[in-house]
Amino acid sequence: MTALEKARVERSVSTVRGDAFAGEILTTIEDARRRGLVWCREEYGLRRHSRTQRAPREHFETEEQPVLLPLPLTVYDVPLWSDPTVGRDQRAAVAKALYSLPQRFVGRVLEARADRQLVRFYDQGQLVKTHPRKPPGSHSTDPTDYPVERRGYAFRDVDALQRQATGVSAAVGRYAARILDAPLPWTRMRRVYALLGLVRRYGEPRVSAVCTTALAVDLIDVYRLRRMLEQPTPAPEAPPARPPAPARYLRPAEQFALPLATPDGGEPV
Repeated sequence: MTALEKARVERSVSTVRGDAFAGEILTTIEDARRRGLVWCREEYGLRRHSRTQRAPREHFETEEQPVLLPLPLTVYDVPLWSDPTVGRDQRAAVAKALYSLPQRFVGRVLEARADRQLVRFYDQGQLVKTHPRKPPGSHSTDPTDYPVERRGYAFRDVDALQRQATGVSAAVGRYAARILDAPLPWTRMRRVYALLGLVRRYGEPRVSAVCTTALAVDLIDVYRLRRMLEQPTPAPEAPPARPPAPARYLRPAEQFALPLATPDGGEPV
């Protein structure tokens, strides 16, 4: 509705209030409806309009009524407007349901319009995403919104995550399998992602060695595994000292002994 149309609509309010209902005794909404119908058909509807020089009822029945659309069969769907923030998981909450958005909108505040069928997201007036409306507690996820490396988490693909861990090393794969060995394995996917993060931080050889040690004592705890990795790596033991090689020109000690002299200068006994 433009500013000009709004002014025309509001201008007629005072006319209806003062001419149709002023001075009347109206006790119920039905009394007001009956009075308004009489006023439209028999009073104001038969007066000559100053601009068109036609009776409003005549103009309505000949010009406007033939082009009117039929009455809707359902109640008007009042939309729900909100301003959700796109979280780090690329989801925005609307009416207690989650909807996925492209990665470029992470951290942004969008405008959302929700009706009975659809939820539309707008960025500065531009439509950027449309989802089917979901009940509270549900979610709607579009796989094209996520990068390839994050689609497994978005769709709770436990098998793909297990294959990713096994691709690092056999020890890391066995440790991930033990983590996911639960009635609800998708609830432990974050722990496997934390395990893969340790591989990127400390390297595959060291993490594989620590996983092997932890599996030997049935230690299935990523946080304690991280503390083990945070400890300094012990220095390797020095090899035992080798005995020195015998000197090439070493002579026995007897050769350096001086002969003892007697008091009379003779040979020693």
